[in-house]
Amino acid sequence: MYKVLLVDDERIILDGISQMVDWQAFGTELTGTAQNGLQAYDLIAADPPDIVISDIRMPGLDGLGLVAQTYATHPNVKFVLLSGFGEFEYANRAMQYGVKHYLLKPTDETKIAEALKEVTAELDQERRREAFTLDMKRRFEKVIPHVKEQVLREFVTNKTYGRRDLEEYRSLLPCDFGRPVRLLLCHIEGEADYEHQFAVKNIAEDLLQTTLMSTTLGDHALILISDPEDQELLHSRLQDIRRTFRLYYKMNVTVAVSDPGPITSARKLYRETLQCLNYRFYLDESGIITRKDTFVPDGGVSEFAFYEERLMLPVRSGDREEAALALAEFIAELKRAQLSIEMTKSYAISMYAALVRLDGPERMAEAYKRISEIADMGSLQAIQSFLEETVRDMTGRNYERNAFKYNAIVRKVIDIVEEQIGNASLSLNLVAHEMLYMNADYLGKLFKKETGEKFSNYVMRIRIQRATELMSEKPDAKIFEMAEQLGFGDNPQYFSQVFKKQMGCTPSEYIRKLTGGISAF
Repeated sequence: MYKVLLVDDERIILDGISQMVDWQAFGTELTGTAQNGLQAYDLIAADPPDIVISDIRMPGLDGLGLVAQTYATHPNVKFVLLSGFGEFEYANRAMQYGVKHYLLKPTDETKIAEALKEVTAELDQERRREAFTLDMKRRFEKVIPHVKEQVLREFVTNKTYGRRDLEEYRSLLPCDFGRPVRLLLCHIEGEADYEHQFAVKNIAEDLLQTTLMSTTLGDHALILISDPEDQELLHSRLQDIRRTFRLYYKMNVTVAVSDPGPITSARKLYRETLQCLNYRFYLDESGIITRKDTFVPDGGVSEFAFYEERLMLPVRSGDREEAALALAEFIAELKRAQLSIEMTKSYAISMYAALVRLDGPERMAEAYKRISEIADMGSLQAIQSFLEETVRDMTGRNYERNAFKYNAIVRKVIDIVEEQIGNASLSLNLVAHEMLYMNADYLGKLFKKETGEKFSNYVMRIRIQRATELMSEKPDAKIFEMAEQLGFGDNPQYFSQVFKKQMGCTPSEYIRKLTGGISAF
C-alpha cells in the first residue's frame, strides 16, 4: 500500500476528499492530513509518504514551496496539486520538480481516482525498475570476483592482452592500476587440491590488504598486489600467510614474488615468478623466493661444466678437507647453472656413479642400488647431503687404508715429497739415490704398488693440490711465484698446463671462481 498525505487549508475540502475517495481501491491508504505547508512538511520529515495531494494556495508555506522543500530532501515523493482556474501558470512552475498531475478545483472522486491510478502506476514502475537495478547490482557484485579472476588469468597467460584491454576494465573493476604491482605465486608443497588453493588465496587476500586481483591457475594461487612501500612489512605478511595456512592445513607454502612492474607487464611478472618457483629445488625449504635469490646472471643461464677429477683426486687420496671443498664447488656450480631439475639430478647421479667406481667391488653393487634415491629427491640440499655422506665415508676409508697400508719405505718417500715439494729437482732418482740410497726402479715399483700411483703422478697431484690450497689462502698470489714455490721453477706455463689437465681450468680461471668471478667449470 502506498501512503498518501492530504494537504488543504480549507477543512471542508480536506474532509470531503478524505471521505469520498476509496483509498484502498487504488492500493493506497490515507496516513495523514495537514492544513498548511509547514505542518505538511513536518509530517513528511517524520514519516515520508509516497504521494502528497496538496492545494497550491495556502498560508505560511504554499503548495509550490512545499514541493520545492520536499524535493530537496525527499525527491521520490509524488505530488498531485489542486488549484483554482486561474493558477495554471503558477502550477506549471512545479513541473520543474517533476510534478505531473494537476487537478482543477472543484474536483471530484473520478478525477482524483484517475490521478491516483497514474501516480501509483508510476510508483509501481519505479519500484520494479529499482528492484531490477538492485538485483542486477547484486548479481554484478557476485560475478565481479569471477571477472577479476578471469581478467588476471588473461593478463598473465594471453600475450594479446595489453593497455587497451586495461582501459576497458579500468571502469569495471575498482582497482588502482596506475601504481606498480607485484605478482605473488603461491605453491603448496605436497599433494594439494582446489580447496587448498582456494584457502591460501583467501588467506592472502585477508592478510595482505593490498590485493587488487587474485585467482587460481593450474596448481598455483596467483595474487596481484599494489607494490607496497614497506618491503619488510610485505615479507612479514607473507610469512603470516605461510604460518596461518600451515596452522590449519599442516602443509607448507612457497611464495614466489616478482619484481615490481606495471599491470600491463603481468605476463612477464608471471614468467618471472615461475622461474623463481622452479628455484625452490635449490633452496630445499618452503619459503619466500624473489629473483635476487635465484643467482641468475644478467646474461642468462650458462652451461654447466665440472671436471670430475677435481673431486675424485682428493677422495682417492683420503684428503677430507679438499674433498669437501671440491664437492661444495660442484654443488655451487649446479646452483649457478640452474639447469632443469632432471638435468641437475643426472649430473648428481653421474658424480655419484664416478665415486662408487672408486670403491671395491663388494661395495659397488650395494652402492649402485642407491642411485634411485637421488632420482626421487625433491631438493638439491637433499642431494648434497647424500653426496656429502658418500664422500665423507669414502674419503675416510681411503685415508685409513692409505695410512696403514704403506710400508715404512713408502711412508718415508711421502714424507720426503711433503718436505721437498718446492724443489724443482725432485724426482724418483733423487729420492732413491741421494736420500734413501736405494735402486730407483725397485723404489718406483714399490711406491706404485702401495699407493696405486706412479711417483711422478703423485708428485704432480700433490703440487696441484697444494696450489689450490694456496689459492684459497692467498687468491692475489702471482702465478709465476706460485709455480716457483711448488717446484715448477721458472716455468709458469708448464705449471698452468699441468693445473688445467688436472683441474679442468687454468689457475687464473680457478682464482676467479674463488673470488666470485664467473667460473670456467
